[in-house]
Amino acid sequence: MGFARTCSVALVGVEGVVVEVQADLEPGVAAFTLVGLPDKSLTESKDRVRAAVVNSGGEWPQKKLTVGLSPASVPKSGSGFDLAIACAALGASERIDPRVLSDIVMIGELGLDGRVRPVRGVLPAVLAAADAGYEQVVVPECAAAEASLVPGVSVLGVRSLRQLIAVLTDEPVPDEEPDDQGRPDPLLAGLRMPGTGAATGMHSMGAMQHDHGHDLADVVGQHSARTAVEVAAAGGHHLFLEGPPGAGKTMLAERLPAILPRLSRGESLEVTAVHSVAGLLPPGKPLVDVAPYCAPHHSATMQALVGGGQGIARPGAVSLSHRGVLFLDETPEFSSHALDALRQPLESGHVVIARSAGVVRFPARFLMVLAANPCPCGRFSQRDSLCECPSSAIRRYQARLSGPLLDRVDLRVEVDRVTRSQLTERGARGESTETVADRVREARERAGARLTDTPWRTNSEVPGRELRSRWFASPGAMDDAERSLERGVLTARGLDRVLRVAWTVADLVGHDRPDATDVALALQLRTGVPRGVPMAIAALS
Repeated sequence: MGFARTCSVALVGVEGVVVEVQADLEPGVAAFTLVGLPDKSLTESKDRVRAAVVNSGGEWPQKKLTVGLSPASVPKSGSGFDLAIACAALGASERIDPRVLSDIVMIGELGLDGRVRPVRGVLPAVLAAADAGYEQVVVPECAAAEASLVPGVSVLGVRSLRQLIAVLTDEPVPDEEPDDQGRPDPLLAGLRMPGTGAATGMHSMGAMQHDHGHDLADVVGQHSARTAVEVAAAGGHHLFLEGPPGAGKTMLAERLPAILPRLSRGESLEVTAVHSVAGLLPPGKPLVDVAPYCAPHHSATMQALVGGGQGIARPGAVSLSHRGVLFLDETPEFSSHALDALRQPLESGHVVIARSAGVVRFPARFLMVLAANPCPCGRFSQRDSLCECPSSAIRRYQARLSGPLLDRVDLRVEVDRVTRSQLTERGARGESTETVADRVREARERAGARLTDTPWRTNSEVPGRELRSRWFASPGAMDDAERSLERGVLTARGLDRVLRVAWTVADLVGHDRPDATDVALALQLRTGVPRGVPMAIAALS
């Protein structure tokens, strides 16, 4: 009887569980049994592994082979166990020394010719292996850069099963024939999920928008909206832009990621793990170090926004925009159920999805930007009578955004129609992305220094009770906001959000704590009611 074991990783959401792959050979009729709660794609690995071993020059054992995946209570899916199953079977037949395999984690899919193909979720899988104390990991060659992002782990990238057998048995490593030049590498296909390209709006663009000429100075006029975008970036506050078509709402949202600070190392690993599971990591760029940007179409379902799907749930737009920007253009056209599903991740910073196959938890701390027209035709305004929509249609259109959802939005700005003089005026460009980004970075540094030794990094994350008990505004600065609470203009949550925005304004201006002017600007950005303060951060500095 032969026995060998090695390890692989089962992913549940973006969290990994180390799975021990055990192979047992017994005399009897040749058979291959796979146990341990595998799904359909994993059950099919029996045929892939057998063909890969034979085509790699190995001899398939003509005995009763049983492969167990332990712990058996954890659901296992995908083709990433192929490499571990093949090596465990070879170890049980003594082609490979079983003692060599016991402390190695193997991740990869096998082709019928023995090539090792990449799978999604390599980074979270290697992170789970490192947390479990494993120091050696074998991954596909084209995913080695992604796996090497985890410190303290020795990564071996292999292109074929034949190469791995040679490494484990101290034999000369064969050279694999390169693919024809000028043709895409077929092995890279496993790193991308079909239907997730740049045209879908579900991709990592982030600050790379600025590289393609998206400068904040291109936005004509819209001083209030530009200030709101800067405050949103500095404090991580959610933003609602309302105005007629063509006023610049989409332009402002597209330029917001470029003024966000670059992600820290820990944040980059979080974002990369989500995008790796979703199959959105572009080949040649294993680490996402800029704020992601997601702009799903208004026909997106609730599962597309918050996550879901058949079997084990996959991350949705709220998780793909983790540490970045989620832009919902034409927000009233989204399904009301999909919009209301955003309430929980907006408050908690994560989303929990329960399915029959298991419960998964995805991170979802994003900056949400809503854009909407004032009416179905888009021309409704208090200043003119261009709109032809009946009042009932206007009320019905504006009621599609529920009060509880809007109460979670810190900044609400009306984007005015651009006039002819503003559009044709020469030499009157606003501040550039670089200038605003420097001011946002300095504000983030001030907030980070104040929030040292706390679990929060931005003002939008700090609970209201902590703001009221640990960090106080100037005496009398909150009087107007408290009177608005008494009149019913603000809710208790709204008062806390005004205080958070006031702290962000103070960080941008350079004040030690919010004064009456900072709170007045925060109230104006929250309610839209003029308070007689300049709507430009540079004017308050």
